[in-house]
Amino acid sequence: MNNEQIKDKLLQLAPENILDFTVVLSGKKSKKVDGLYKPEQREIIIHNKNMRNDDDTMYTAIHEFAHHVQCCNSGVPVSGKYHTRSFWAILHSLLKKAEEKKIYNNIFKKDKEFLKLTKTIRENYISKNGELMKELGGLLARAKKLCFEQHLSFDDYTDRELGIHRTIAAALINVHNLDVSPEIGFENMKTVVSIKAPEKRAMAEKSFIEKESPDIVKEVVVEEKGINDKEDPAKRLLAEKSRIMKTIDTLEKKLAYINTKLSEL
Repeated sequence: MNNEQIKDKLLQLAPENILDFTVVLSGKKSKKVDGLYKPEQREIIIHNKNMRNDDDTMYTAIHEFAHHVQCCNSGVPVSGKYHTRSFWAILHSLLKKAEEKKIYNNIFKKDKEFLKLTKTIRENYISKNGELMKELGGLLARAKKLCFEQHLSFDDYTDRELGIHRTIAAALINVHNLDVSPEIGFENMKTVVSIKAPEKRAMAEKSFIEKESPDIVKEVVVEEKGINDKEDPAKRLLAEKSRIMKTIDTLEKKLAYINTKLSEL
């Protein structure tokens, strides 16, 4: 594939009103990265000598294109190197779309060894761990009731007697009480029970069951953000300016305190 062919494929994945960009095949091999994105130039660089095939090339191109999409959607400056939750949600969404359009082939869904391994991990570990954690939540609910009846601290019981942090104990009880599906695994079960609104909670659980990534669920469902939504740029810049000024003020106070202590010493 050449530069224009790669760009044409990326444009098939692009959200509406995406800013123009360029794709450059470096003709080089890199030991550090397969590709990079330069936000100022809106330039995707791919070290094509690293690639074994077109799927390798497209995965790298989509990864760097996700940085471009994130930078275009953000009202504040975003580095082409940062891998935030928002970035991963964008990337996973683009990869899913690329698979559906047959622009990129997901080897994890085609390779027999990967398919077998995935089935084993999901069924024998992720799902079973979820079931065990749900059962543990039921036992902890009984313990909490017993503590209440005997006017004892349930937090003290979980923290000191069981060595389970009280916040985890609370999440386990909620997992049991809300009857969350164990097939999504305990970490995702915790995300589900952290959602207060029943409709959003059901939506998040359904998304996990349908194998959406945790980053997409948290970014799109939990935070109610579409990955292509754009806030008012001026509003976001003002908020970022306020955050930076508060940080500078805090650091200046810390520096003044350290200088005072140094003078005393």
